[in-house]
This record gives sequence, structure tokens and C-alpha cells, in this order.
Amino acid sequence: MSVRGAKLYDMQNTQSLTANAEAPQTKGFVAKLLADRHSIPLSIALHLVPGALIVAAYAWIGAPISHAVGAPIFAAWAIALMIVLFPLLFGLFWLGKKQTGRYTLRGGVVHYRDKPFSRGKITLIGIGFLLYMAIVSLSLAPLDAWTYDTFFTWVTFEGSGSSGTTYLDAYSNETILTTMLIFGPFTGFILPLIEEYYFRGFLLPRLPQLGRWAPLFNTTLFSIYHFWAIWTVPSKIIFLLPGVWFVWGKHDIRASIWMHPGSALLMTVVGTTAYFFGLM
Repeated sequence: MSVRGAKLYDMQNTQSLTANAEAPQTKGFVAKLLADRHSIPLSIALHLVPGALIVAAYAWIGAPISHAVGAPIFAAWAIALMIVLFPLLFGLFWLGKKQTGRYTLRGGVVHYRDKPFSRGKITLIGIGFLLYMAIVSLSLAPLDAWTYDTFFTWVTFEGSGSSGTTYLDAYSNETILTTMLIFGPFTGFILPLIEEYYFRGFLLPRLPQLGRWAPLFNTTLFSIYHFWAIWTVPSKIIFLLPGVWFVWGKHDIRASIWMHPGSALLMTVVGTTAYFFGLM
């Protein structure tokens, strides 16, 4: 770790300790969540339980709604993600209130927000990661197809398959475009942003006992968290790990925000535009 990184880490710990001193009411499970270190079993649960809840929300709420209105199954997964991730974000704000007395992501809740890089420099770095993720994720589509066809044909989620657009197949361009316009802002930016605050800002910094293995641990569990597309785990690890490693090492979450929500927004805009002009 660089000297600057060490100073930032010390400053974050100091802020966390100060916040803890000002909020003695944090105890029990809340105190465990806000601790500087999560146990490995707790961290695994915090990584994976949201994914299991998303699958449940899809089966019980999202899929019935999308079937009732004749929307692509993409809408069902978008609804499921919203049902789980918005309360998850509120939970982070609630932890901030427990820590500071007001709803906030600061106070030792979400780390890596001290902005060690200038806006111009992190923008250039972020654009690099954005392009890397967009290009590499698309280039690894054959790996996803092979993994699905070889190991996961037993997965029976509607819309599952080796194609990246299976959940949109068999619907008219007009229906797909309407669905994308309604849910695109959520799946294309807002929900990935929540994931970054939770997985990279809240969970990743609380694994100091893993040292340099923390980014790989976090990236692997985040990839598995996508139970609804479990065959994409290998490719997700490949195209996510460099950005996660950078955030862990440099303590600037803006890099992964550029990379993940940024690339999701780019591909959503490009995909929606393609459907609008009948190119897909």
C-alpha cells in the first residue's frame, strides 16, 4: 500500500472510531455491521443473501407481474432487483443514522469516498475502466455461452440461455423498446450504482484480514450473487477484478462507479437506440 493510501486508510479508521464514540447506541448486530472488520462467514452472507432475495422476488413478484402485463422477462428481473436493492440502499442510510444521528452514507458506513484523485484524473481513469469493461464483457460472450451450454442447461429461469438477449427474445421491438425505456434508467445506472456502494463501499473495506485477496474475494462473491446468471461468473471475475483491485488499492470508489454503472449506462443507451432503429 502506498503512503498516501495508508494515510487515507488511517483517516477512514479515525473517522469510523470518532463516529463510534459519538454513537454509543450502536450495539449488537448493528455494531457488527459497522465494525471495521467483518468475519468471513458474515461477509459471505452479506454478499450472497441479497442475490437469493432477488431470485425470490423474481419468482414471487416480478415474473407474475411481467406475465400479467405481457412484458419481457427482463422486466421481471428489473422489478426483483428494485425490490431488493432499494431497501438495501435505505439500510445503508439507516446504518448512517445509527452512527451519526442522520441519514447518510458517511460516518464510517460507505468507505473509499475521500476522493484521493482530482476530478480530471479520476475521470480519465474511470473512462478507461468503462471502456475496458464494455469491450471485455462483450468479447467474453462466447465464454458465457460455452459455460452455459456445458454446465448450466439445467437452469430453468425463464429467459436463461447462452444468448445475452434471451430474456428479450420473442417480443416485438415496440414491446422491448417500451420495457427498456421504463426500466433502463434503473438497470442501466441506478441499481448498479447501489451495488457499488454496497459491495465496493460497504463490504470490500471490511475485509482487511484478507489483505491482497480481498478484491478477488469480493469480486468472486459479487459474481456469484448474480444467481440468475450463474454461468457468467468466470467472465464477470475477469472484467470486474481490475476495477475492484484499483478501488481497494487506491481507496476511490469513483473508479468502479465509472466502470460498472458507467458501462451499464453505455450499453443500455446503445441497446435501446439499436432497438429504436430496428437494428436488433
